[in-house]
Amino acid sequence: MMQTQDRSIKQLRLAAILEGISYLLLLGVTMPLKYLADMPEPNMVVGYAHGLLFIVYIALVLLVAYRYRWPLSATALALAASLIPFATFYVEAKMLRKESLTRRKARTY
Repeated sequence: MMQTQDRSIKQLRLAAILEGISYLLLLGVTMPLKYLADMPEPNMVVGYAHGLLFIVYIALVLLVAYRYRWPLSATALALAASLIPFATFYVEAKMLRKESLTRRKARTY
């Protein structure tokens, strides 16, 4: 019988998507506005949001990796994904739906 994903996996999936969107907005929209149109305000707002989402994503990766006993290679890949545009979408689509990483018996606290 398959377990349903617990809340920490769902939260990490959401954080991965939101962090990826904020990163793309930062690089693709607000940075050009700041440097090409001399409009720094949107960059500051999106930058703060992205920074917060980055921290949440990293914390959730570490929590889920510990809880589901991820191999070091999977944990490192998920952490590195936060530094590369579009990579958190890959983590959400490929790693967090992968049964071998998310269907293990979770540690309880």
